[in-house]
Amino acid sequence: MTASAAAAARVAAALVLASSAALAQFVPPDTGKTPAAPSVRDQEIAECRPGELQTWGDGRDRPIAARTLRFAYRHDNAPPWFSEAQVMALVTRSAQAWSACGLKLAVIAVPRGQAPPEDAIQILWSDVGSRGQFALANVGARSLSIGPALFALLRERNPRHPAAQTLQMVLSHEMGHFLGLMAHSKRCVDTMSYYDNGKGERCTLRDPKAWGSVVEYRSALPTACDIERCRALNR
Repeated sequence: MTASAAAAARVAAALVLASSAALAQFVPPDTGKTPAAPSVRDQEIAECRPGELQTWGDGRDRPIAARTLRFAYRHDNAPPWFSEAQVMALVTRSAQAWSACGLKLAVIAVPRGQAPPEDAIQILWSDVGSRGQFALANVGARSLSIGPALFALLRERNPRHPAAQTLQMVLSHEMGHFLGLMAHSKRCVDTMSYYDNGKGERCTLRDPKAWGSVVEYRSALPTACDIERCRALNR
């Protein structure tokens, strides 16, 4: 999220930590068995219905100047349990998913100790840059900072938590800000969402009973509504 949305983001970060002990695992159906019907959450991720492009109104979306963006990942200061190849794969996956909105996103790795190209958006591990969040986008400075201290705290509290899933989610979310999506989505499932605005208002679900079906309801990759919103903005 952008620096201006940091206060609301703390609520989302706290929810991730609080729910980490029971984060849902996705287990494929046994061979030979009929796959289960898509869940409400799966349907929300896959389709965007009329009227669902709603935001909290906490920012103003704006189209980006160029249709090609390059993200440069630096592995310096990363927690030791995340390999460079693993994080690069997550960054690449998020970039590929966002490319569906019609933009060209490239990802490169910056050798340890070297500076990224001047025209690239830097992805780095920095507690200063992340300002106490899992990650924070500084669009003006063209930097996406990931917080090693918060990921270390997450690992300390629940070593079994699939931290790579959380990292995938925050990478997708922060990338969305660099694509011009400055306001946060009001759909709980969207990767550009947060669950609560800190004023007692909660995000929306198609079926309120679906809340709790998985602990981390927000998608780790952009949903159909995330993509539609990005496409409409940058057409």
